[in-house]
Amino acid sequence: MSTAPNRALSAAFCAASLLLATPAHAGQNCDAKPPGVAQVAQSLELAARTAQWLDASGARVVVLARRGQNLDEWGLRYSHLGYAYRDEAAGAWRVVHKLNQCGTASSGLYRQGLGEFFMDDLYRPEGGAIVPSTAVQDALLPLLQDNTRVATLHTPSYNMLAYPWSQRYQQSNQWALETLAYAMEPGAGNRARAQAWLQFKGYQPTVLRIGAMKRLGARVGTAHIAFDDHPSEQRYGDRIATVTVDSVFTFLQASGLGGAAQALR
Repeated sequence: MSTAPNRALSAAFCAASLLLATPAHAGQNCDAKPPGVAQVAQSLELAARTAQWLDASGARVVVLARRGQNLDEWGLRYSHLGYAYRDEAAGAWRVVHKLNQCGTASSGLYRQGLGEFFMDDLYRPEGGAIVPSTAVQDALLPLLQDNTRVATLHTPSYNMLAYPWSQRYQQSNQWALETLAYAMEPGAGNRARAQAWLQFKGYQPTVLRIGAMKRLGARVGTAHIAFDDHPSEQRYGDRIATVTVDSVFTFLQASGLGGAAQALR
C-alpha cells in the first residue's frame, strides 16, 4: 500500500474527505505493513517502463490500469484504473483516480505520479493501457486538469461492488467511466445523465456470480462493500453487476472511443 502523503485535488476535498494521514486504496482491505524494498523497486521499474511507453505513444491522455488484486476467480485481469495525462509544465505524467480511505466507506480523488499509482500493494507488477481516440483525449484533457470539473460526478460514499445504474454509492472504476461520459457529453452533468449516456452507447457491466453466504461475509467483514443498491431480483439471484476495468476496456474498444489494450510489464 502507499502510505506517502498524496496531493488532493482541492482544498475542499482535503478538508472534507481526503484525510491525508489515512492510507487510501482502490477497494482493498487495510494493511499496516509498509512496502518492502523489492516491492518498491518493482513498482518504480514498472512506472519507468510505463512512462517510456506513454511518451512513445504520442498520446496526451491514456486510460491506465493496474493489477492490484487477484481477480482470477472472476476471470478478470485488472482491478483499478485512472486517467494518465501529460503535464507539459512539469514534463511528467500524472494520474487522476479515485481511492477508498482504508477501513471506511468513504473515498476521494487523487492526483499522483506514476510511481505512486503503481505503489499500492500490487498483486503483480503489471499494468494495462488504452489510448483513447483523439476526440476523447481532447475532451478529457482540460477536464482532468480542472479540479472543479474533474470532481463533478464524484460521490464520496464508496462501495467496491457499486451497482452501475445507481447513484447511492460509487466505486473507483465507476467514477472514471462516468467522468468519461461527462467529458463526451457536457449535458451529462449529473450521475443519472452520465449513466444514461453510457447505456445509450452500449456499455455493459461485468456480472459476478456471488452467493448469499459470500455476500453476507463480505458485508459483515468490510466497511467498503454493500449490496443494497443492487436490484433485489439480481441480488437474490446471485448476480452482482459492477464496473470493472475489463468491462471498461471492452466498451472503449467496441464503441470506437479507444484503441487496442496494451499490457505493461
